[in-house]
Amino acid sequence: MLEEFIHLVLPTIIAVIELIGIFVVAVSAVQGFYFYLRGLFGHNDRNIKLDLANGMATGLEFKVASEILKTVLVRDLNELLVLGSVIVLRALLALLIHFEMKTSKEHEA
Repeated sequence: MLEEFIHLVLPTIIAVIELIGIFVVAVSAVQGFYFYLRGLFGHNDRNIKLDLANGMATGLEFKVASEILKTVLVRDLNELLVLGSVIVLRALLALLIHFEMKTSKEHEA
């Protein structure tokens, strides 16, 4: 009974979390572009690169969370290997973005 409920509800939860991640990345990209355009026509004190990297890292965290939830629905080893690969790649991307953010903060200081 609980397993049937999980298999019924979990895909919707996963889709919502993935949409949140997509929304966060899209909003931060639009916001970054807006501040970039403002910087072209005037003085802009914002670190656009850092803001955009922060938005991408946050969006990736949501995407990784949805991938972790997908592990509950895995039925065979091949699916688990593909899912594990996706999680590792997204985690590496998140680490690279965090490294870029740290480097950008140190360069700014």
